[in-house]
Amino acid sequence: MTDKAAQGHESGGEAAQDVGAKGPDELRRQIERTRSELGDTVEELAQMVDVKGRVQARAADLRDKAGAMTVQLRSSAAQAGHTVQDRASHAGQAVEHTLPGPVRTAVHVGARHPRPVLVVGAAAVGAVVAVGVVRRRHGR
Repeated sequence: MTDKAAQGHESGGEAAQDVGAKGPDELRRQIERTRSELGDTVEELAQMVDVKGRVQARAADLRDKAGAMTVQLRSSAAQAGHTVQDRASHAGQAVEHTLPGPVRTAVHVGARHPRPVLVVGAAAVGAVVAVGVVRRRHGR
């Protein structure tokens, strides 16, 4: 029974007045209305019992929320990355302006041609290791 029909029986309203049909046409209308109300009630009950459908709907909602959250997080991460990159660039420029001229020139040359800088760096590391080995052998 739907809420409307229950209220009608309890309050003595329209449903209580419909008990006696005054003719075949009115009886048919009452039957159609009752069928319609019964159909609505059955649909409501079926929706309440349809656990699989409710679970699928909930899963779809959660997927949509997760997708929206992913987009938002990616956007925030990209914005944070740009902010860090801008700050690093400004910091690099500030340090560059405080370096003496010859050092600044050497840094620019090293940035343009990194291979010789790496070779010189590797040679320096090798020299430090060799000095350490010699000192250890001679007990110094």
